[in-house]
Amino acid sequence: MSLKSISLRDFVIVQSLELDLMSGFTVLTGETGAGKSILIDALQLALGARADAGVVREGAQRCEVSAEFDSPAQLAEWLEDAGFESGGTLLLRRTVDTQGKSRAWINGSAATATQLREIADHLVDIHGQHAWQSLTRPDAVRGLLDSYAQIDTSALLAWWQSWRQAQKAWQEAQSAQDSLQRERERLTWQIGELDKLAPGADEWEELNTQHARLSNAQALRDAVQSAVDALQESDDNVATLLGRAITALQNQAHIEPEFKGLTEVLGSALAEVEDTVHSLHSYARHAELEPQRLAELDERLSLWVSLARRYKRPPAELPELLASWRSELQRLDAAADLAQLEALESKAKAAYMAEASRISKSRSKAAPQLAKAITQAMQGLGMQGGQFDVALNRLEQPAQHGLEQAEFLVAGHAGSTPRPVGKVASGGELSRIALAIAVTTSQLGQAQTLIFDEVDSGVGGAVAETVGRLMKQLGKDRQVMAVTHLPQVAACADQHLVVAKRTENGATFSSVDHVHGEQRVAEIARMLGGERLSGTTLAHAKEMLGQ
Repeated sequence: MSLKSISLRDFVIVQSLELDLMSGFTVLTGETGAGKSILIDALQLALGARADAGVVREGAQRCEVSAEFDSPAQLAEWLEDAGFESGGTLLLRRTVDTQGKSRAWINGSAATATQLREIADHLVDIHGQHAWQSLTRPDAVRGLLDSYAQIDTSALLAWWQSWRQAQKAWQEAQSAQDSLQRERERLTWQIGELDKLAPGADEWEELNTQHARLSNAQALRDAVQSAVDALQESDDNVATLLGRAITALQNQAHIEPEFKGLTEVLGSALAEVEDTVHSLHSYARHAELEPQRLAELDERLSLWVSLARRYKRPPAELPELLASWRSELQRLDAAADLAQLEALESKAKAAYMAEASRISKSRSKAAPQLAKAITQAMQGLGMQGGQFDVALNRLEQPAQHGLEQAEFLVAGHAGSTPRPVGKVASGGELSRIALAIAVTTSQLGQAQTLIFDEVDSGVGGAVAETVGRLMKQLGKDRQVMAVTHLPQVAACADQHLVVAKRTENGATFSSVDHVHGEQRVAEIARMLGGERLSGTTLAHAKEMLGQ
């Protein structure tokens, strides 16, 4: 068993519902328009389906759906990694307000709709009433075959994308060879121009510092001499005046002890003056005018400025510009290497083809097995002698999903040649074929709960009895729920739920109840003969339930 209970509050036309479910085969029946599929819609919402404000019952602020499952063992690690409590049960809860905003919880902890969808496949497998429509869609047919064969195409898709990218790069390089060559020539010439300058990373700043110093060398020498004169060489220089002040204070220090400290301060000042004069003399000896060096700097700075103007960049950015050009040239050289690009394309293609060939073999092996299983299921669904086939048609060009396209073929009776299912099957036959596929493939998934939402439309009579028996048989291994309008199917169920609609004070409400005994007989009789229950229909209903 998997789905233990479901709870609805203010969902569509359900005001409040608490429903406990059991293992085996359960049917949901009711009059047309009673809302038999509401439970399925609510369950899908709890499993992460798109939220819509339309599911909130009119007059209510929000709706709430809760579904409690037996927690599958394979979800324990996922729950722990995602930070949810794991145990014997799994409680999913979802609310939607009138603005369409939804919130979700897993075992009491806040969750996202994406997380609900991630665990949905482990819990429930739903076969809808329009499943037959997918029988004519190539992608759906291929997906069903791959599921049956347990084929994972994720690696194939990755190789396909790598191949396409390599192919695109090679083709673009082929068509752009002329423009690439012109671009390479332009970059090569520009790099040659800047290479003549060979700009250093911090050279521009250093050149300007040196130029400013040399171009003002005479002014600097004059400033040095003026400073030396003031400090030491003029008549009333600083050193002489400090010496007089020190002597004057020293002569009176025996009378005023405070003068001793002041004398020391003046002595330190005199020493610093003498050090400064020494440094100025040293600067003067090395501060030569160097007109030749100044001319060299003028020439180099002029070249920097000229190239900067030509390429519309600040001079300080020339080293960075040169590096970017060299990098771009390397990229163009690589793009122009057609042999290398062709080799990469061939390698990616070989990897894709190897994986595609492996998948083709798996599909070829699984196709007749799936066809045989579905053909067998068709025999009991009013298509005796019918044959189902899975054709694999080689594509003219490889595709992201492989080298072939899958197509379902069917022969409605013995002796006829199988043809595309959408061309030869009637609506009723399509529904029965979809049901045969659902029964055949339902055993593949991990989900312990299978739900059939009116997949038996277009079916009746003895075929309907077969459908009921098939579902009851499935119910021995898994929990099976079916929304049905067929009394033959309902009579085979282990549990019977009836959906009823009523009107109170102008508002419409829907309810779901378990029925047993005479109530169940009455519901089967209603399904057989309408609202007026006759003795004949009641007797027939009892007979069906007895069987």
